[in-house]
Amino acid sequence: MNIFELPEELLDRELFEPLIETNQILIERIISTGQTTPEGEWYDQPRDEWVLLLQGEAQLTYEDGTSIELKAGDYVLIPAHQRHRVSYTSSNPACIWLAIHTVLARLYPFDE
Repeated sequence: MNIFELPEELLDRELFEPLIETNQILIERIISTGQTTPEGEWYDQPRDEWVLLLQGEAQLTYEDGTSIELKAGDYVLIPAHQRHRVSYTSSNPACIWLAIHTVLARLYPFDE
């Protein structure tokens, strides 16, 4: 499999493809083609999320009103329970994300 290879037919909804999944970690590829989080809805995830935008452009908005614009190669760490939404994704080119969901304290016990 090639991380940059797109399905022959892109759907009108985001595509989430788990690459590795255990009880402690989820590594997934996400393909977005213009989709955004519906107005008034927020992601509030129980795990930390490190996300790398491999292709395309996107914007994340946090509940406090701040936002971050991402282009190919940019990455961000979203701590667990930091409410956020996807406010923009490009459709041409499609956004290809690599997301890692885990609890970082489990990976770095020396930080305790």
